[in-house]
Amino acid sequence: MEESNPTKQQEQENVKELTWKDLGIVDTLCKTCEDLKWKSPTKIQCEAIPLTLEGKDVIGLAETGSGKTAAFAIPILQALLENPQRYFALILTPTRELAFQISEQFEALGSSIGVKCAVIVGGMDMMSQALLLAKKPHILIATPGRLVDHLENTKGFNLRSLKFLVMDEADRILNMDFEVEVDKILRVIPRERRTLLFSATMTKKVQKLQRASLRNPVKVEVSTKYQTVEKLQQYYIFIPVKFKDVYLVHILNELAGNSFMIFCATCNNTVRTALLLRNLGFTAVPLHGQMSQNKRIAALTKFKAKNRSILISTDVASRGLDIPHVDIVINFDIPTHSKDYIHRVGRTARAGRSGRSITFVTQYDVELYQRIEQLISKQLPLYPTEEEEVMVLQERVAEAQRIVKMEMKDIEDSKKLGKRKKRQDDNEEDDTEQSMGVRKRIKGKNKGRAKKG
Repeated sequence: MEESNPTKQQEQENVKELTWKDLGIVDTLCKTCEDLKWKSPTKIQCEAIPLTLEGKDVIGLAETGSGKTAAFAIPILQALLENPQRYFALILTPTRELAFQISEQFEALGSSIGVKCAVIVGGMDMMSQALLLAKKPHILIATPGRLVDHLENTKGFNLRSLKFLVMDEADRILNMDFEVEVDKILRVIPRERRTLLFSATMTKKVQKLQRASLRNPVKVEVSTKYQTVEKLQQYYIFIPVKFKDVYLVHILNELAGNSFMIFCATCNNTVRTALLLRNLGFTAVPLHGQMSQNKRIAALTKFKAKNRSILISTDVASRGLDIPHVDIVINFDIPTHSKDYIHRVGRTARAGRSGRSITFVTQYDVELYQRIEQLISKQLPLYPTEEEEVMVLQERVAEAQRIVKMEMKDIEDSKKLGKRKKRQDDNEEDDTEQSMGVRKRIKGKNKGRAKKG
């Protein structure tokens, strides 16, 4: 494998000197980059774009928020201009949200050349996706599972003429979660194609690269293997597990006016935390894998539009999502896999901005936390708090916890009873919007049933 790993001084000179045109990009796409207010290419773009334009397979390793999507989208669009063809490129992503985001970037970059994209992800109607595929878009952005569904079940759909395969967040796609699906996809696409792998945390297992069948790829590394950006201030806070909610509310009050992403370990805790914060007057919205795709899109849209200042999510939102206004990331539950820490905190301090992250560490998390420090080769400073100030909130938080416990029970009961009408479910924008009142609905219906009996 070839390596492209310039010294820091050379990198800085390159970034200062190079323009989009210097990278070999055609005037149409240079103008689009300028229209998008992208003044000059980033390090990963300076390194990866010329190599891709030369026809090389590339493995790109760069910190989160460094412009990896454009690093593969621009050369693909330029190659498409030279050789217009349907089903030209396939971009595989591990999450649905990331697929939609990549599609938006392709459409923005390809707006002047009439590029057609299709997003093929789970949670959406198969038939409408099949109709979309029948129109033969240029670029397919897909999650592996749903793409395999269409390759096996959608009549007339195949990728035998594909020219580019991209795996974004490649380490996640090439791990065991997607192994079966990726193998099926690789069997039905041409061996004579260009393959690009990009991630912020890339594993070096040779067999995984062989499975992706790269032809002597060039490795472009503009950050160390597990690096966070310089402008990210990282802290930890050590607290007894029973006071996690109280400390969370204290930090949100203390840093009010900022935009937060809070990461939880489970879907259930995501909903519980969102309800708790809403009961205390915060504008919070949950996002997790058990929500319908429409609700997930609605939650993200509200947060992106700044209608909600807090997004509470599982790791479904930890990879790739680009929401520039995120000021602070809170790891409410510490990630089980240390690499996920890099991706979570990468949701802030993007594209040269500054940001902060705070990781909650309880007595049960010490080993996991030590692994994270070992991974990033850094000892994090303690986030300063005054215990007396925090504990002033204990009574209010305890009252909110009691209310939330009842609301969570009501949500579970209403699901079991199957009394949520489809229309109501479709109108609910997330799992907590109408939680107040669920209790009244159930009681009312149970009374009605008692009278009939």
